[in-house]
Amino acid sequence: MSILYPGFLWLLIPLSLLFWTREKKMIETGHLIILMLLVLALSRPAIKQGIEESPIEAKEFIIAIDVSHSMKAKDIKPNRYVFAKSTANALLASNPTDNIMLIAFTSNPLLLSPPTTDHKLISIALESLNPEYILTKGTSLEKLFKKVASMQSEQKNLILITDGGEEDNAEKLSSIIQNANISLTILALGSRQGTTIENADGSLLKDKEQHLIISRINPHLETLASQTGGTYITASSTPASTAQALYDALEMDDQKGELITKKQHRYRELYQIPLLFALLLFLMLHTRAVKFLALTFTLLGISAEASVLDNYYLDKAYQSYQNKEFNTTKAYLSKLGTPSLQSRFALANTHYRQGAYKKALKTYLSIRSTSAQVKQKLYYNIANCYTKQEAYEKAKMYYTKALQLGDDNDAKVNLALVALLADKKSAGLGIAHPKSQGSDSAKSEQQEGKEEETRDEDKPSSGSGDGGEKSNSKEQEKSKLILDSEQEKQPLSSKVYELINKGYIHEKQPW
Repeated sequence: MSILYPGFLWLLIPLSLLFWTREKKMIETGHLIILMLLVLALSRPAIKQGIEESPIEAKEFIIAIDVSHSMKAKDIKPNRYVFAKSTANALLASNPTDNIMLIAFTSNPLLLSPPTTDHKLISIALESLNPEYILTKGTSLEKLFKKVASMQSEQKNLILITDGGEEDNAEKLSSIIQNANISLTILALGSRQGTTIENADGSLLKDKEQHLIISRINPHLETLASQTGGTYITASSTPASTAQALYDALEMDDQKGELITKKQHRYRELYQIPLLFALLLFLMLHTRAVKFLALTFTLLGISAEASVLDNYYLDKAYQSYQNKEFNTTKAYLSKLGTPSLQSRFALANTHYRQGAYKKALKTYLSIRSTSAQVKQKLYYNIANCYTKQEAYEKAKMYYTKALQLGDDNDAKVNLALVALLADKKSAGLGIAHPKSQGSDSAKSEQQEGKEEETRDEDKPSSGSGDGGEKSNSKEQEKSKLILDSEQEKQPLSSKVYELINKGYIHEKQPW
């Protein structure tokens, strides 16, 4: 079970202290318990039930942050780079549905995060970037624009956060932007009078003639924005107000959002249970029908407890199935009070993965449904069981039934394969195996008519020896990393810094 808003649970501490220290009067004690139940409801307990895909309308943006040495200048507090990073995070928070890509650049641009609506992932990538490991100190807007121009999208909305570096050929840069159809929004960081730049040891950066380097905001940035029809913005007093100015500028753009598919965890919320308990307890304390309410309270409590336990055991069964602990999966499924469509599919898939194809087939055949989508998956899995038992004629029949309910490439391929296997068997030749079912079908099955689901179990497997697993472990781990908001933050690998630092020894103006 998960708590969606765990911060509310801190309120239980003072309530618990009051409960244990105050005089035990019935009314006051009841009120404290009601408050605890309300706090529990506000924290929104829920059971994770899987991953779903939902279409959302989102705009696509590219955020490019300058991480060159000049961004350490402190004419913007605490320095230009920290201000830029804070502004980017504030902008991500104000655009929760937009599809955003993150690029860091110095002399070389590097993609830190591909386009995603998971803005927490982008923030993690940004926080993991340590400028101390970046050896390149110059700024190349030309390479950045060429990198963006090479991306395969018709409209490229670039948010450029930089002090501009030393480049002064605005005409050349303007030509690249216009030819690549880049919509440019510039956030210029720095001051026109400029300031010195500190090295890591606290000394000031100097050129070869030992003259102090003064880093100023590049005036050609404003010219570049004007020539390309872009937007030019300077830093406000705080990152939040600067991000708001950027957001307002982006909102003025008439670009229409595109429908994209977003994967996210699906939860079954349980806040109604503590809320119901709180209501019943309140009525018991302030009405005369205490006896009847107590009876109702008890009956509903038993029912709610049974429902919670069933969901808990089903969730544990899914987890053990993913970990290939199939005996544990069956143990949890056996504890369910009321078998459901999901639990029956889970049990059948577990038998299949253990090689007990007859038991799997018997369980599949016991499932009844009026949903065409569920029946198609059911026929597909039954056909797989018959194939494993070399009953190719029956397998062909069920693959055909599955195809009659809807188009399916896996079923087509398997049908052709079992037809060939049937001919080979009759000719006394060898036996191969078709694509088999996947591990995630049970979890993706839902009650009939509620919502449309993707067929994870019908994706091609990596081989017949995996017991029907269709999605390999690397893909599962990658999906888990993207969706798990509590995943531990990992530092960027040395390969990232190698790509950023590429060619740094050839820099002529290292700032």
